[in-house]
Amino acid sequence: MNPNTEKLRKKYIDNPPEGMTSGDIRRMSEDDLLDMDYFLNEDDPFDDDFGEEGFYIF
Repeated sequence: MNPNTEKLRKKYIDNPPEGMTSGDIRRMSEDDLLDMDYFLNEDDPFDDDFGEEGFYIF
């Protein structure tokens, strides 16, 4: 396995996402682990940055 994937696995074993256990993380395939990390850390597609400071033309 990729050393970076093992670091990621250790991160989630130490602090599993809600609804999962460290045992679930241990049994996950490398691809499943990477997919889970992607979806837990992706940007919110519905976040349109409304109200952020900046220049607005009205």
